[in-house]
Amino acid sequence: MRIFRHLALLLALFAPLAMADGQYQVELIVFRQAGDPLPASQPAPDDWAAGAQAIAGSERGTALDDAAAKLSPDNGYQVLLHKAWAQNLSATPSKVAVAEGNQQFGHHPVEGTVTLTQVRFTDVALDFWINRFDADGLLTGSERLKQNARLKNGELTYLDHSNLGVLIKIVPL
Repeated sequence: MRIFRHLALLLALFAPLAMADGQYQVELIVFRQAGDPLPASQPAPDDWAAGAQAIAGSERGTALDDAAAKLSPDNGYQVLLHKAWAQNLSATPSKVAVAEGNQQFGHHPVEGTVTLTQVRFTDVALDFWINRFDADGLLTGSERLKQNARLKNGELTYLDHSNLGVLIKIVPL
């Protein structure tokens, strides 16, 4: 009987590891709260997406449209980016590049990376640049949003960063 208890305990401990790998929908909203943009000490680097995979081809329909609609200028907010995509999650970090707006000399108005790792929990590392351009399309300044958090599958998570904010949700497919 003891061997069965030990076997059951081992299965319970390793089951989350075996079930962690899989396809998930990731939905992300980056928004600005009321107030002036905060300048960064340096503009976004030219290699902002280094080592990241583009989400092109894996984009999906958004499900957080009601939440995004509440982030309106009337309520003191501005949605800068709202995207959803399919992504494989595992114990090996998976990094994707996400951008919004027309590219100018290698940069977008909003650009950044989302790195997800899942073992027992899902950990996210966000590194985004909110860029400003001059009349000639040259990058003149950036705000940086860099956050790490632990997420629960299926739960909407809010991350606050000075006058920028993020809503993120991951759901198994």
